[in-house]
Amino acid sequence: MITKRVNVNLSGDAESRPVAVLVQIASKFDSKIYFLSKDKRINAKSIMGMMSLGFAKGDSLEIEADGLDESTAIEELANYIQSNE
Repeated sequence: MITKRVNVNLSGDAESRPVAVLVQIASKFDSKIYFLSKDKRINAKSIMGMMSLGFAKGDSLEIEADGLDESTAIEELANYIQSNE
């Protein structure tokens, strides 16, 4: 299992498009992937869970992944979150 802390640089709050893209990215991987923010630990492959995370530009999130492709999963998710899309 590995974790990585990232700062959100996506425009807008946790709107449906950025969240949907995050879920699509996470769903490509076999690893179990979670986002941690404040007191929440959310399955990154759950659209409803991710919508409830409620993150905004400038927030800090932790990504946790466990599985054979965990490194690649975390890097792809971190790259997207830190992009200015």
